[in-house]
Amino acid sequence: MFRNIYGLDLGTYEIKIYDKRRDRIRSAKNVIAIRDEKDIFAVGNAAYAMYEKAPENIQVVFPMHHGVIARFHEMQYLLCALLKREGRYPNGAEYVIAAPTDVTEVEKKAFYDLVHHSAARAKTVRIVDRAIADAVGMGLDVFSAKGVFVVNFGGETTELSVLSGGKTVLSRLLPVGGAALDEAIVASVRHNKEFLIGRITAEQLRWQCGILKNTNRRKLTVAGRDLAMGVPGARQISDGLVRAAMKDSLSEIVRAIQSMIERTPPDVRSEILKSGIYLTGGLARSHGLPAYLRQSTGLLVTAHKNPELCAVKGLRTIISDKHYRNLAYEMSDEDYRWLRQYEEKKSKIQVK
Repeated sequence: MFRNIYGLDLGTYEIKIYDKRRDRIRSAKNVIAIRDEKDIFAVGNAAYAMYEKAPENIQVVFPMHHGVIARFHEMQYLLCALLKREGRYPNGAEYVIAAPTDVTEVEKKAFYDLVHHSAARAKTVRIVDRAIADAVGMGLDVFSAKGVFVVNFGGETTELSVLSGGKTVLSRLLPVGGAALDEAIVASVRHNKEFLIGRITAEQLRWQCGILKNTNRRKLTVAGRDLAMGVPGARQISDGLVRAAMKDSLSEIVRAIQSMIERTPPDVRSEILKSGIYLTGGLARSHGLPAYLRQSTGLLVTAHKNPELCAVKGLRTIISDKHYRNLAYEMSDEDYRWLRQYEEKKSKIQVK
């Protein structure tokens, strides 16, 4: 009997699943609602709808934190629930999982254990560097490319990766993503307006205002709580205040990009200076982000049409096309041992 193969891209706020048998990609919010600290009340989109609105006895939690699995059992339950929605539980299936490179061996193994040691009874579990999956999903020829710089802007992290010849040369996972920008907006509104807004409201402001300054300045009206009076109310928030709040986090990302380019081997760097930076991840949809990075780095910046789907589309290609199959590795094979040597070498360089 034909065993199904699933590709998993586990984002902080959203999980994407590729189902080979149905040749379909589906997504759901990566969140779970727990009642009275013990009972699972809701998962996925239903749980996210309760975020910042749930009663005191229901806790809405995100199993992923800063790119890795922070709440293993909750993540396992959520994934099982999402897979079972299609009907019979997929026992004995194969899994290919996109994972960040710049994490510890224990954190990377958690992605493997998620389905290997679960009710899924996975036949095999293979790992793909997320940057490799991103590049494949964007249609890049990762095998012949001598230098590719991928920047994945996610919910809680920004992953910078330099690729060459189908391998990861350098990688760094920054704890800066959409959540950090939203928190900065919340803090700025509170400080400047004495007005409290939620993270979802801050996210809406971020999407509407964009990254770069527009010639037409505008103000947006949002709901929240007046801190002086202690009552609900509404305030007008200028787009300038929102962009100013995001400046420090964006500057940190730019400095990290410039630093990685400086550390890149000369032959690989020369190719990157020609091809520029490729943007992926949900935050790459932010209006004005490519132009901001072009101005800040002086490099060509290319954003994919659907940047949040690059990794899972790359997994689809890696699963379906035997030419790309070797980009995925198991925890015990030679490719994984090579990766461990790379991580050990990288840690020594960082110590020096």
